[in-house]
Amino acid sequence: MSAFDALVRPALVRIGAPRGGYDRDGDRFWGTGFFIAPGWVLTCAHVVAEGGGAVWRNEPAVGITWQDGRDTRHSKGTVMLALPRPEDPDVRPEPWGFPDVALVRVPGTSKASCVMLADRPPARTTQVGLHGWSRETGELGIRQIHGDLSGVDAHALVTERALPVEGCSGGPVVDDVMGAVIGFNKGRWSHQGALVPLTDLRRLHDAPGGEYWAEALRDHDRHHLDHYLQSTDDRSDWTRAQRQSGGGHPLSPQLRTRLRGQFAALPEPINPGEIMDLVDQVKAWIRNDTTPDAFEDDPRRWCEGAALLYGLRAPGRTDPGDPGLDAVLLYAAHVVRRVSGRPGGVGDTTAFRNWIIDRAADAGPYLRREIDDLIGSGGSAALARVRERRARADVLLEIDTPRWDRRYPWRVKLLRDGHMVTPLHGDDRGVERAQLKKTLRGPLAEALRLGDNGPHLASVEAVLPRELFDEPLDTWRLEPPKGPDETWGATTLGQRRIVVIRDARRHDTEPSPEWRARWEAGVRGPLRATPLRAEVPGAGPDAHTPRVRRETPEETLERLREVEGGTVPVYCGPVGSGDGFMAMNAALAAGHPLALWRTGVHDHTDCAAFHVEADWLLADARTAHGLGEPIRSLRALVPERADLAWAETIAVLYDPPDRPPHAGRLEAPPLLGEEDP
Repeated sequence: MSAFDALVRPALVRIGAPRGGYDRDGDRFWGTGFFIAPGWVLTCAHVVAEGGGAVWRNEPAVGITWQDGRDTRHSKGTVMLALPRPEDPDVRPEPWGFPDVALVRVPGTSKASCVMLADRPPARTTQVGLHGWSRETGELGIRQIHGDLSGVDAHALVTERALPVEGCSGGPVVDDVMGAVIGFNKGRWSHQGALVPLTDLRRLHDAPGGEYWAEALRDHDRHHLDHYLQSTDDRSDWTRAQRQSGGGHPLSPQLRTRLRGQFAALPEPINPGEIMDLVDQVKAWIRNDTTPDAFEDDPRRWCEGAALLYGLRAPGRTDPGDPGLDAVLLYAAHVVRRVSGRPGGVGDTTAFRNWIIDRAADAGPYLRREIDDLIGSGGSAALARVRERRARADVLLEIDTPRWDRRYPWRVKLLRDGHMVTPLHGDDRGVERAQLKKTLRGPLAEALRLGDNGPHLASVEAVLPRELFDEPLDTWRLEPPKGPDETWGATTLGQRRIVVIRDARRHDTEPSPEWRARWEAGVRGPLRATPLRAEVPGAGPDAHTPRVRRETPEETLERLREVEGGTVPVYCGPVGSGDGFMAMNAALAAGHPLALWRTGVHDHTDCAAFHVEADWLLADARTAHGLGEPIRSLRALVPERADLAWAETIAVLYDPPDRPPHAGRLEAPPLLGEEDP
């Protein structure tokens, strides 16, 4: 056995019916699992499903047989998290979809041996070991198969010459070069092994019970740091075994273990965007270039942000030392500064801060000074130059006019600093209008996680064809149910963050002079209201009986062209069809970048109050930049204020002429994976 084979074996567990329990199939052995931290076993969902409905009702219905030194122990575990879960607890789905994972809490296992999980994705080709329990040869025993990883994608690892045998489902897959677990066995396709990569498990953070996954990962990192500091036996320690095997990692195993354990003791990041904001700052300092990377990632823990920086070297570094640590040390200093005073975590950050400063003593002078400014004696002086915190990026949702079959092509992107666009997801084939909300929930939620920066939230800019201007995007709910009896999140998109509409057609050509002039006037302010569509006097049956008629499109266009700068068209009704549609076309042709209207298919009975409130709203906002937040605040108050019911249906046109998308744009394909067919 290799050193890593020897370390995996005591962490393997047999999963089956609990002792003394009922086994519906008459076979106590269901499959394999493995300890990732004391008290936590990872396995396949289809393995624990052998226990029937009791497993999915959070009962201690999973039998765990494990090794405590030389003694065999029998424990009962409870499934705290699984993905996907069966819709009906008593009906087993076939086949079981990816990632086919279950996290089992097993009390009384504080002395269990635990595998080490990889902190970065595997190479596309590497040597791997597949481990698990099996009866393939007749007698139940541990099996290990070594071979080559031949392919990696977002949801699966593929192996050649290394196929998991029956019973090994749920067992760990070890990168024999890196010396860490990179996934687990799921099954086989034809003559290839089908394995689930750890990177696909980030989605567990967003699943019902995701907090247990975060807890298990923290316990994993702290366990391995404690074990490394307390153990003197190379044979029982993953960190020392990695050091002896090499592996070509840009950072030494002992430094990685220490960093992961220290990060795990800190208060957690609020969102992935907060991590990526610090990664962006470190890369900008190391490279002396503020241009953001085109590639995005979706880190959920502080250590995952550090892994994105392995190997970056500080300027002015000439000594041999450990240059792979430069960017990671600077990132760690940023993290410590960011979480200072934040509740949560284990203990205080003093020891970690001192360790960072001590390690930086061997770095170059520029890096030492930067770290000292962040967390050392120069910290108070550096407060004056700390940049203003804000959202890392806004989210750009682009929906095109249907090309065929009434299907709307769409794209979701990040918009950095108002001009830098990073594509994330898209579907040029498109979906029908009725499917837009269901289709876009996931991509929007992911983009918003990356755009948010701690408590500073990204806005949503929806670039739409005019027929979709009344699509109630601000009422969408993106947070999935946390349990079978719960519904989608109570807070709507528009109550939590700024949501605005932009016109797709106008951005297909160069901005007109009128559009630019009206935008500049809106930025200067003040703002004032004018009707989007007005009624005009007409001829009655006789001279003494005047009649009011609707304004023609030509009259609307002429009137809206003549109003002064800073004027905002306001309409108490929908603009995606009918009279409102024609009037909105006139407003856009006249170069108006701002407008307010009411969505919904029914006539509104409170239009007089709406127009009065709109006047006050525009007066208080004063400028175009001040319009979004007051409307968001009004939407947030709707559940508590019956007199603000009109705000639930309000929509905002906010359409700067020089903000992407631009005419004739050429963009890269989505960078976070293709959409499923």
